[in-house]
Amino acid sequence: SRVLATIGVTRGFGDHDLKALNTNISIKPFLLSQPEVQVLDIEEEIIKDSDVLIMGTDGLWDVTSNEKAVEIVQKSLDHFPANDKSRLKYRYTSAAQDLVMHSRGKLFDKNWKTSEGKPATIDDISVFVIPLSHYKEEHLEWKQEYESSPVATEKMSTSDNLQESSRW
Repeated sequence: SRVLATIGVTRGFGDHDLKALNTNISIKPFLLSQPEVQVLDIEEEIIKDSDVLIMGTDGLWDVTSNEKAVEIVQKSLDHFPANDKSRLKYRYTSAAQDLVMHSRGKLFDKNWKTSEGKPATIDDISVFVIPLSHYKEEHLEWKQEYESSPVATEKMSTSDNLQESSRW
């Protein structure tokens, strides 16, 4: 189930360079660790409770498209409305579990299959569904505290003085 038995969970997160120790020689030149990366300015975006970051190993992404992952998470979040405080703590954990269950599939005639009838993963599956709205709220609170603190005020006045002196 692993290519030459060298891929671990860290490779799924894109941080294993697959080089021989102390050399520039690729162990597997046919396998690259290239995570999909997008930068989001959380202050500029309108973030809803349903906006999440899905972080998963290749056990998830080998059999689940981005679109299917979004569909599964949205369906799961709909079962745990944000205004239902008694069930809120299960909201994102349940979404991650649903993604794992989809990728693992079910046993049909001695084979594991996804709900679409495709082969399920035989790889390890780790998934995190991380809500972005909480991080935006926390960031904005921190920023407001920081900007009103004496340290920030001092830094801003020092910066203004430096700009003023550089003009002369």
